[in-house]
Amino acid sequence: MSFAPLLNTTFLRACLGQATEHTPIWLMRQAGRYLPEYCATRAKAGSFMGLATNVDYATEVTLQPLARYPLDASILFSDILTVPDAMGLGLSFQQGEGPKFEKVVRDEAAVAELAVPDMDKLRYVFDAVTSIRRALNGRVPLIGFSGSPWTLACYMVEGGGSQDYRHVKTLMYARPDLMHRVLAINADAVAQYLNAQIDAGAQAVMVFDSWGGVLADGAFQEFSLAYTARVLTQLKRHGTDGAVVPRVVFTKGGGQWLPEMMPLACDVLGLDWTTHLGRARAVLADALAHPATDGQAVRPTALQGNIDPNVLFAPPEAVRAQARAVLDSFGTPHIDAARPGVTHIFNLGHGISQFTPPEHVEHLVDEVHRHSAQMRR
Repeated sequence: MSFAPLLNTTFLRACLGQATEHTPIWLMRQAGRYLPEYCATRAKAGSFMGLATNVDYATEVTLQPLARYPLDASILFSDILTVPDAMGLGLSFQQGEGPKFEKVVRDEAAVAELAVPDMDKLRYVFDAVTSIRRALNGRVPLIGFSGSPWTLACYMVEGGGSQDYRHVKTLMYARPDLMHRVLAINADAVAQYLNAQIDAGAQAVMVFDSWGGVLADGAFQEFSLAYTARVLTQLKRHGTDGAVVPRVVFTKGGGQWLPEMMPLACDVLGLDWTTHLGRARAVLADALAHPATDGQAVRPTALQGNIDPNVLFAPPEAVRAQARAVLDSFGTPHIDAARPGVTHIFNLGHGISQFTPPEHVEHLVDEVHRHSAQMRR
């Protein structure tokens, strides 16, 4: 499988701790309801799953934000719940209600029925990856993704979104043996899923641990972090073209566990807006100064984030000021081309809101590029 040469390598180089001319930027949920063109395509598709499972539509919406903004990466348009859907849980999306599963996993019998799904059931995702990669024609790299084992388990046990995570935490505390069984299956499924995306052409992969931050200290390490680690150790390091495929891990609400995340076999750690980038950078820099003794070649060398998405509701001058504040909080950029250092990828601290004015995103992207280039002079 051959693709056009990559023209903008800024994101991939930053992922690997290499100096770049500016701080790269992409946005979580950058193809979404805040864009009128996305809403028009979704209306044609008839439903969210109709959009996500149609290769042409998924390709179209993935490229839409790139037509508006000079972003440094694209991300596959899909959903984090495709894996449990392929397990037979029956995923659906009701307008204004979010995802729902027809079957829930709350007892021994339901857990016993779980298995790593046949990846052919997810062929529509892999076909979309290849289609998008070709349509990009080398403009920017393509990021593939999955939900983390813990985050998938939250939806599988709750049956959808949750305010208090009562069902999943009840299972976790009452029957930890069952929870570990669910998480082990999820981890192996996610690893296969991401490897198939890499084979289809993804140039970086991201694990969204969206609900890791709802766990207590101790529980996070046991039920979330350990299984994210299990995914990462199974991932392919190189893509179909022989290039390194960076791994990104984002744990919403997980900034306090940054030191525990340092042994993860990933390249980038994503942060939400509650963590100070400069202090997080110091943790990574200390780890780089003291190489691991376990022989593990992959260690985090980059941070991703972490502006509050609600900043984008403010006037353009405020958006620009807050973008500068985030860049400044990271500190002087790494500029030594001769050696790796701690690098920064600009992003939101969580997904973009559907109510975001599209023109405000233009100001954000422009200011990140402008100010970060100026910081390197």
